[in-house]
Amino acid sequence: MSRAFVNEDSAAAQADQPVERQVSAQTNYVTPQGLNLLQGKVAELQSLHAEQSAKGEQADKQRLADLERDLRYFKQRLGSAQVVPAATSTEKVQIGSWVTYADEHATERRVQLVGEDQADAAHGLINWSSPLGRALLGARLNDEVLWQRPAGDQLIEVIRIEPT
Repeated sequence: MSRAFVNEDSAAAQADQPVERQVSAQTNYVTPQGLNLLQGKVAELQSLHAEQSAKGEQADKQRLADLERDLRYFKQRLGSAQVVPAATSTEKVQIGSWVTYADEHATERRVQLVGEDQADAAHGLINWSSPLGRALLGARLNDEVLWQRPAGDQLIEVIRIEPT
């Protein structure tokens, strides 16, 4: 194709647009703390967007486009959030429960089942719809459940359930 038929301005403008963040199709269950985090994130992004917009012509156009994309995503997540009641049971795992489980080697781990946007595995916050979350959700104290992991299935035992 001849270069005469390429609209370089249009191609450059498209290259600067950030890729949209994909919104999960799963139900957006959130804990009350997760809702607070979403609200805080939206407020933070709105503030950063206002600061960048106030710069007028001096604004970083790419930063502004990134902030607008993230604002669209987090506003949508906030709008679709379904807050679950605080977990109160010590007998059955719910979203929000802190769960201590033991693996086949008697190694104990403690995790909390939370919504997708609150998940942080390094801090023991596990998405309720992850393989571990699905294995634990609805389990009862002393149940053995099958954790279907990419590295291979593993039986784990629920040894403690703490409400939030």
